[in-house]
Amino acid sequence: MQKSVKFKNRDWEVAADLYLPEGFNEKQKYSAIVCVHPGSSVKEQTAGYYAKKISEEGFVTIAFDASFQGESGGEPRYLEDPATRVEDIKCAVDYLTTLDFIDENKIGVLGICAGGGYAANVALTEKRIKAVGTVSASNFSCAFAESGDPLKMLEEVGKQRTAEARGAEPLITNWTPNSREEAIQSGITASDMLEAIDYYRTPRGFHERSNNKILFKSMGSTIVFDAFNLADYLLTQPLLIIVGDRVGEFGSYRDGFTLFNKAASKDKNIYVVKGAGHYDLYDQPEATSEALGQLIPFFEKHL
Repeated sequence: MQKSVKFKNRDWEVAADLYLPEGFNEKQKYSAIVCVHPGSSVKEQTAGYYAKKISEEGFVTIAFDASFQGESGGEPRYLEDPATRVEDIKCAVDYLTTLDFIDENKIGVLGICAGGGYAANVALTEKRIKAVGTVSASNFSCAFAESGDPLKMLEEVGKQRTAEARGAEPLITNWTPNSREEAIQSGITASDMLEAIDYYRTPRGFHERSNNKILFKSMGSTIVFDAFNLADYLLTQPLLIIVGDRVGEFGSYRDGFTLFNKAASKDKNIYVVKGAGHYDLYDQPEATSEALGQLIPFFEKHL
């Protein structure tokens, strides 16, 4: 069963879907998992896919739209702000603790792509989270640093902020080209980018509220966000990292092993899905079934 719910972050509402297991009884206590979507995504896409599948195994799960995006509130629109993204997860935990049918000592988090980076990062300081899972986790600072010239990007961000301070319209750009053809015409041949387009911009994973828009000045915050900073000291919860071994340009295979090697967790594991790429782990049945075959026993053990 799926319910639309809302919870507060600061003075705006965050829109979420709450997934309840079959035979749900509000008089029982359930373990709960917060599912965190990638950058450019919304709750109905891969985060909702995992939330639904995991709820079928007896958990209560919640997937939400990031602040400033999708159906959630907050201004300015289309902002990707790492600090607020992490706070969104904490607010989701706040909300779960208000539900009488949730065992507040059995709350976990699962993040996909950038959501995996945010999931690892929130666990550094949010110890109400008792177990951490990631799928194709991406560390923003590494991805941006390797995708172009970060110093030039920061110069451009500064110029745009000056222009907007003087009255210019906010610059809103795309996360990806709008089509594979557009990407190829622009000289883009990176497999991860083309597969991102296949997921987000075709009927395979398209959702109208995942509209491929990002506020350009977001780059000033995302480009320096190291999701794994202090993980060697503060990330102590049980940790399961899922990666595919078909390595692409976005760095999730590398980032998964970086997080595994760095985390202070005494109970940690990394599982490699053979033949899977970054986006296969979003929705493709064979790859996601293998991932869920590891995630569900992990959460059952630790929650």
